[in-house]
Amino acid sequence: MSSILQSSSAHLVSDGNIYAPTLFGYQRRETIPVSIGDLMLGSDFPIRIQSMTTVDTMDTHGSIEQSIRMIDAGCELVRITAPSVKEAQNLENIRKGLRAKGYKTPLVADIHFTPNAAELAARIVEKVRINPGNYADKKRFETIEYTETSYQAELERIRDKFLPLVKICKEYGTAMRIGTNHGSLSDRILSRYGDTPLGMVESALEFLRICEDENYFNIVLSMKASNTQVMVEAYRLLSKKLADGQFKAYPLHLGVTEAGEGEDGRIKSAVGIGTLLEDGLGDTIRVSLTEDPEFEIPVAKDLVNRYVGRNHPNAPIPSLLNLPAGFDSPINPFAHSRRKSAELLNFGGHQVPRVLADFSNLKSIGMEDLKAIGHFYLPEPDKWAMNDLGADYLYTGALDLDFMLPNGLKQIQSSKTWLASSTSEHQFPLFEAEEWLLSSKKHNQLNFVHADAEEVWTNEVLINALKSAQKEVLVLSSSFSNRMAALRRAFFELETQGIDIPVVIRLNYQDIASDQFQLFAPTDAGALFIDGFGDGLMLSLAGLQVQSSLENSTNFGILQACRVRISKTEYISCPSCGRTLFDLQETTARIRQVTDHLKGVKIGIMGCIVNGPGEMADADYGYVGIGKDKIALYRGQEVVKKSVPADSAVDELIQLIKEDGIWKDPQETNN
Repeated sequence: MSSILQSSSAHLVSDGNIYAPTLFGYQRRETIPVSIGDLMLGSDFPIRIQSMTTVDTMDTHGSIEQSIRMIDAGCELVRITAPSVKEAQNLENIRKGLRAKGYKTPLVADIHFTPNAAELAARIVEKVRINPGNYADKKRFETIEYTETSYQAELERIRDKFLPLVKICKEYGTAMRIGTNHGSLSDRILSRYGDTPLGMVESALEFLRICEDENYFNIVLSMKASNTQVMVEAYRLLSKKLADGQFKAYPLHLGVTEAGEGEDGRIKSAVGIGTLLEDGLGDTIRVSLTEDPEFEIPVAKDLVNRYVGRNHPNAPIPSLLNLPAGFDSPINPFAHSRRKSAELLNFGGHQVPRVLADFSNLKSIGMEDLKAIGHFYLPEPDKWAMNDLGADYLYTGALDLDFMLPNGLKQIQSSKTWLASSTSEHQFPLFEAEEWLLSSKKHNQLNFVHADAEEVWTNEVLINALKSAQKEVLVLSSSFSNRMAALRRAFFELETQGIDIPVVIRLNYQDIASDQFQLFAPTDAGALFIDGFGDGLMLSLAGLQVQSSLENSTNFGILQACRVRISKTEYISCPSCGRTLFDLQETTARIRQVTDHLKGVKIGIMGCIVNGPGEMADADYGYVGIGKDKIALYRGQEVVKKSVPADSAVDELIQLIKEDGIWKDPQETNN
């Protein structure tokens, strides 16, 4: 059995890497039921969809109208911020207004630093959310040395502050979410556990133990982070620790906090939320986009509806019954580590995962077509240019090219075409597995071998050949309805067999819309890259005129969201709420407009001090609202400019980046 935490805290978790009902199919984790007003939450009920209002909580009419738009779009839980007692009091007016209009959707009060507001709200609404990192603590970013005695004294202090809320919730039948956020762990937790998934889990368990001591169990748990690796690892670890510690199986609320907007926000949300849904974890989700909340609902619906009707086990994968008793995952699912693979040209080893563009379904290929995958021919100087989303390989299938590809792009052909006509060392064949096994002619540098996932764990001849392969990259796909589970099973087989061949993940989709493609592909591929699998990615979507551009941006978006290949600026922007002190959507758009060429730079855009600086823990720079039209600028988690007027804050941010020597002028490309 593998040890699951490579840290000084490893003794806090038992051995074994299994955290979900199954790793090879879809099966919901069984939970206790939680009642939120008349709404039931848990594994016996559908996965619930929720969102959060963005208007000022003191704007009663605006809050009611926005809540109605959210509910009409399909929102089953409406969360409203209550940063102080006055907002908590106004929740009653909002609730009455909604009930008067015939809307009975449960309301959730979002609480951070104000226990008295939580205690009031718990008497009014159906659920309260508290953040254990700041409910009873003030974050000073200090490292404190604790003895066992002093640590226990801190826990008693927390108990005294938290216990009144627990008793009120129990008396009024109010549900509670204990919602840990990666960026707002207390100094106490950070000092003992570090900035880790284990710290996130222990932060919640401290509060959960107090609830269980009082026989209060109407609880939902969450482990949110902007970093998808950390978020997934924390939820998995929470699921395991609840089981190991003989806690009740509480429902889980899933979300990637500060996911951003548009395509990037959707892909990032799908990577985090979708990965966990594939594992059978998650009973309610919130997609956090920097957009109006009603636009979050269709995204959440598409993610959730994919699992409607998936029975357990869904499409059981052959050969699983042959696994040895006591099977354990060969990887550590609680700490990201990339699968070790042999380096071949620019695949595997320490190379970033490669992007393969699939043009094999086109009728013909011209120079102009390469714009869609980041390569631009400039006629006047007669040369090629490439942007940050330039694909690495182009699969042309049986098609011929009547022009030379740019140096940054290499061609892959079907094996039949390559065997019949290739004369260039820069053209590489893609064999089907059986063809490769039988072929006497192969490329002397690089061959691609396509296999269905099932072949990897059933075809002994193929397995033995892969063990000795030295000039090959395996291209894995699956025809199973639950393709992620099948591909994971294949990767586990490679690990178990000690095969270190580089692997490209190939996913083909048909009969789905483009917006679904940008959710389903990140779910399927993201789950594998989060597990550390994959040396390349090749996506295909049949039936769309603009498929090449969409496929390419999704390829790169997935790799960025999984933190395995950074190709563009990353924005950690909160989804807005009633605490927000400036127009988040407009400001985010302005900052993107002037900084989206800064490859690899992470910029946090936070509407209030509650969400920053803690929630942008991974950011290089931060733009945080601290008052009406007043902005604080951060370098990491350090304030470097205070009370900057909002109308000049973007320019000041640029100046700060320039001072650090990171700024580059935008590259002029003909796109």
